Amino acid sequence: MPHSPQAISVLPPDDSLRQALHDEVHARPPARIRLPALVVYVAVLNEGVSREVEWAHLRQLPDQSDLKLQDLSGNFLRLRFGNHTLKWERHTEFTRYSIVQALPESAMSSGDEAELIRALVVDPAWLTSIPGRTVAAITMAMVHGDVDDPAAMKALAAPWFEGRETLASLLGIRRSCAMTDFRLRESGFERLLVISPNNASELRVGRISQRLLELETYRLMALRGLPVAKELGAMLTAAEVQLAEITARMENTETSDQDLLQTLINLAARIERATASNMYRFSATQAYHSLVEQRIEQLRETPIPGTQAVGEFLQRRLSPAMATVQATAQRLTSLSQRVERASALLRTRVDIATEAQNQMLLEKLTKGQELQLRLQSTVEGLSIAAISYYVVSLLVYVAKAAKSAGLPVNIELTTGLSIPVVLMGVWWMGKRIQAALHAEQAY
Repeated sequence: MPHSPQAISVLPPDDSLRQALHDEVHARPPARIRLPALVVYVAVLNEGVSREVEWAHLRQLPDQSDLKLQDLSGNFLRLRFGNHTLKWERHTEFTRYSIVQALPESAMSSGDEAELIRALVVDPAWLTSIPGRTVAAITMAMVHGDVDDPAAMKALAAPWFEGRETLASLLGIRRSCAMTDFRLRESGFERLLVISPNNASELRVGRISQRLLELETYRLMALRGLPVAKELGAMLTAAEVQLAEITARMENTETSDQDLLQTLINLAARIERATASNMYRFSATQAYHSLVEQRIEQLRETPIPGTQAVGEFLQRRLSPAMATVQATAQRLTSLSQRVERASALLRTRVDIATEAQNQMLLEKLTKGQELQLRLQSTVEGLSIAAISYYVVSLLVYVAKAAKSAGLPVNIELTTGLSIPVVLMGVWWMGKRIQAALHAEQAY
């Protein structure tokens, strides 16, 4: 048997991320869906839910006890069961479960919710026990039909949507039609209907399914920033009023800097806490909204006369909410910057006051030094007189001793003549000592 030639590597060693980054393009391939089909989709928030918990839940499915944890390492898994499949996808904030099965025969004729739940290929209890909190749940019927006949499509959709008014639009170059009413049923599911011509490929139907499900999921995830923005609005208003009051109090020179500083610190801490708690949510909302706009663009909708298009409806309803979130995020950032400027202004005020106090203290020290120099000069004069007095007294004793020894010494004359000499000598010695001290300090 001939051996295949061994590949010769002519490249430098691979980067550690090369394989993972290269395979990312194949990470979440769309499913191939054969019509008619029913897609049951559940997206749950996975905060606090580990991959191990989701793995344990997937193993509860029939014939999945041998499922390995490493099979979930790529955040994507497709399980096949006879004529249906289950797709698991884990994202940063949510996890999606998609079940594709054959459409029950009575689904498009009765639209009964309870009957539809009983026809699921998985145990309803398994859906109920999915770890996480539901953020989106959709049952999507995908059938063949004539997309060039709006009346026929409307009649086909009437039982599925229980006679309610629907939004509808043609996707691509009149290749499929998507319809929905954006209403939650008692079961917690909302409904979608996709009508495709007989020549629609399974891969195209799978891509349409993926885009519609992602569109609704990202829409709901984007809207999670709206309640946060509304709740934050009252706090931002109060903070803006308080900041204005602080700024006005800065103009009053009699206001205590310590009180202003403490109030400003408390306000800054409150703003920073709000920023740290909510800025991620606002950034995520912007990212999800961008994905919604991308999915709407990828659908390439064509409106059906007399019916509002799905993408147009979503853009009109989402725009005010996204504007509110964006305005709140900008307001929070602006308030943080204004607090920073107010803090800088208060620091400048405190620095000026401190410099004034230092100037006053320096003046007091200068006056004190002048007084000290005067006192020192007075003390030096008294010291010269005192030392001279003691030296002259010693000379008197010396003169008396000399006279007692028989020397011809006039004590009064000797004492009087020695006083100027002693004063000059003491003064000269004092100056020498001061000069020596100054020289030592300079050194």
